Amino acid sequence: MDLELSGEDRKFRDGLREVFLGEISEDIRRRSALNETTREDIVTTQRTLNAHGLAVPHWPAEWGGKEWTPTQSHIYASELQRNAVPQPLAFNVSMVGPIIAEFGSEEQKRQFLPATANLDIWWSQGFSEPEAGSDLASLRTTARREGDVYILNGQKTWTTLGQHGEWMFVLARTDPDAPRKQQGLSFLLMDMTSPGIERRPIKLVDGSAEVNEFFFDNVRIPAENLVGEENKGWSYAKFLLGNERNGIAQVGTAQRIFADLAAFATDAPTETATLAEDPQFRAAMHRAKTTLLALEATQMRVTGASENGAASPVSSLLKMEGTRALQELTKLRMRAAGADGMLVPTEQALQADEAASVAAAQYLNHRKLSIFGGSNEIQRGVIAKTILGL
Repeated sequence: MDLELSGEDRKFRDGLREVFLGEISEDIRRRSALNETTREDIVTTQRTLNAHGLAVPHWPAEWGGKEWTPTQSHIYASELQRNAVPQPLAFNVSMVGPIIAEFGSEEQKRQFLPATANLDIWWSQGFSEPEAGSDLASLRTTARREGDVYILNGQKTWTTLGQHGEWMFVLARTDPDAPRKQQGLSFLLMDMTSPGIERRPIKLVDGSAEVNEFFFDNVRIPAENLVGEENKGWSYAKFLLGNERNGIAQVGTAQRIFADLAAFATDAPTETATLAEDPQFRAAMHRAKTTLLALEATQMRVTGASENGAASPVSSLLKMEGTRALQELTKLRMRAAGADGMLVPTEQALQADEAASVAAAQYLNHRKLSIFGGSNEIQRGVIAKTILGL
């Protein structure tokens, strides 16, 4: 399912595979494929990639970037996902890192960028609120300037992996009297050991607790931790969200799931033959394959259009269709697993295929993809406005 690559790009791809398959342990990659990656797996992988210059290739060269072509950037992302290598922590490398590199002060760059690339700091995202998810501009968390500090009060929710967070980048309202709700927001960096922070885990439908809500009571943030200009945070957030939507699409992950599912179906028995020979299953797989080819081409377009530092509006289309493809594949995987896909963890060894045994949990977990990063309904509005000009 590769788009045709030049000899030079194939050599580049093979070099990446040497690191991904030779330096990242099989155990780590197996856990990643089963959505069971641990904090230690993520840290170990990112530090290994950083040691090989592969943790932050899209950053400026002076901070570890590689100045790759759009095709090479696409190959890198796809190979990570196809080989089930835990990806560098998105909050670090795709969100706050590029923001600091683009808009931060020189002091902030020196303080945070090397540690962010090496995952010496684990960042959390402080954006969504109970009444400000897809409509992020409606957020109510405030940061009031008092001398050389900001006083933060409010709440953030759906903070993925926030239980590991050591620092948080927070979007907060610094000018409550701004004429438009998109105005008056600022981008702040907050030490999570600061007094006044309370965390509560949120248990998800698949049984995990990877997201959290945070409450802030007069948290003091040094004014030097303001990124860029005060009240310009909305512009920085849009820059960040374009990168996030591209990453959420996970086209390479969908291709890996497709390949695993095709292999599983070859030997999976049905009443008459094998699952791979079932007409309905074959039709669904052909539709999925066509969609993935289109998504791979679209991802290359988004990568190329973002080379000038501006997020491509096509990232909204990629996020919407990419998440739908992943959801359909995990649904198909659960159907293929049958009763084995409904198994729950026990102290005894499972008799079912390992991937089949987590099919239901993966299906449930992937329902969230069409919501976070800006719901797919919101993306339709972005597409109508920025691409179709409606």
